[in-house]
Amino acid sequence: DIRLLVKAFYKQAPDTHHQHWQMRFDILHTPFYRNKAAYIVGRVVSQSGVQPFIIAVLHHEDQGLYLDALLTKSSQMRVIFGFARAYFMVETHAPSALVRFLNQLMPNKTLAELYNAIGFHKQGKTEFYREFLNHLTHSNDEFTIAPGTPGMVMMVFTLPSFGYVFKVIKDKFGESKPFGRDTVLKRYQLVKSHDRVGRMADTIEYSNVVFPLARFDSNLLAQLHKTIGSSMVIEGDWLIIKHLYIERRMTPLNLFLENADEKSAADAIEEYGQALKEMIAVNIFPGDMLLKNFGVSKHKRIIFYDYDEVQYLTDMNFRALPKAKSYDDYLMDEQSYSVAPQDVFPEQLCTFVMPNPTYKQFLTSTHPELLDVNFWKQAQQNIKNGKVSHIYPYPTAQRFIHYW
Repeated sequence: DIRLLVKAFYKQAPDTHHQHWQMRFDILHTPFYRNKAAYIVGRVVSQSGVQPFIIAVLHHEDQGLYLDALLTKSSQMRVIFGFARAYFMVETHAPSALVRFLNQLMPNKTLAELYNAIGFHKQGKTEFYREFLNHLTHSNDEFTIAPGTPGMVMMVFTLPSFGYVFKVIKDKFGESKPFGRDTVLKRYQLVKSHDRVGRMADTIEYSNVVFPLARFDSNLLAQLHKTIGSSMVIEGDWLIIKHLYIERRMTPLNLFLENADEKSAADAIEEYGQALKEMIAVNIFPGDMLLKNFGVSKHKRIIFYDYDEVQYLTDMNFRALPKAKSYDDYLMDEQSYSVAPQDVFPEQLCTFVMPNPTYKQFLTSTHPELLDVNFWKQAQQNIKNGKVSHIYPYPTAQRFIHYW
C-alpha cells in the first residue's frame, strides 16, 4: 500500500519532489469517517508551495484495512466534501480550527459548507446566514423566480448573484400531489438524514428568515402572496418568511439539455442514469424522475433536488406492464389496468421522462437495465438482504486496485 501511495504521489504531484528534510507533512490526526470509508486529510508544505491530499482507506472483510486512493486535486477534494453527500463523522475539540484548516486546502469551499460537511449544522447555519447578509450588503440585484419549470409543491426564488435557491412550501399543492405539508417536511428530513451518495442536494432549513423588502419587485411579491401567503409576513421594510429550505442553485437538467451539444447531452443522460442507480443502491426511490427535478452542478454531476415524492425503494411495488388480454385491448391507445399508489412500471421510464427519441436512445444504450422490472426488484432484494453498496466519491481510475 505504501509503495502504491508513493507511486501515486510522484505521479500526481510532480512539483513536490524534494528531500525529506525539505518537506513538512501536516496531517489531521483524526480520520474522517463516512459510509464504508475513512479519509486521512493533510498537506505537504515545501519550497514548491502547499500540496493538499486525501487518502481513502477501506476495509476488506478478510484482509483488513487497505489504502484505496490518493487525491491531490482540490477539485476532487471538493467533491468528497460536496453538498450532495452525507456528513462526515470526525472527532474534534476545535471545530473552527478544523474548518479553517480545511478551507486552506479547499479555498473555493465556504466556511458554512465545511461546517455542514462535518455535521456541525448550527455553526454551518450561522455562518451561512452571515455570508448571506454580507452578500446582500455588497450587492444590489433583485430576487427573482428561480429558473426552471415551476413546481406544484414548492415556490422557489433566488438572488441571481447568490448561488442558492430559497424553497417555500406552497399553501396549496397541485392536484397530482395527494399529500400535505407534513408529508413534505418528513420527506425532506428523510433525505437530510440519509446517505445522499453525491446525488441529492443538501438542504439548510430556517425559520423566520428576514429579507429586505426593497429587493422584491411587485410581480414577485404578488406571486409570493398567491402561493405562500400563509408563510410570509411583511413588517415595515422587511419580508419575513416563516419557514424555508435553502439549496445550492444548479442548472435544471431539462434546461441544460435544451442548449447542449450532442456529446454534452449524451454525457448528461448517462450521468442521469447513473444518479438513479446510485440512489437506488442506498434504498432511495426519487418518485418524480422527470428531468426538471435534477440539476447539473459546476462539476457536471447530475444532482436530484426535488424531494416531495421521495420514498424508500423497499416500500415500492415494481411491476411489469400487463400484456393485452385481447386483440381489442391491443388496439387501444391506453390499456386499462388497476394501479395502486405504490406501483411503479419501469418500462414506462422513457415514455414519461424522455419523450425525446435522441435522449431515449442515450439512456437505453447506457443504462438499459433501468427499464427492466427485474433490475429494480433485485435492488430491493439486495437491500433486504443487508447488502450495503459503496459508492466511490472519486473516479474509479484513481483507485490503487488497478495497480495491484
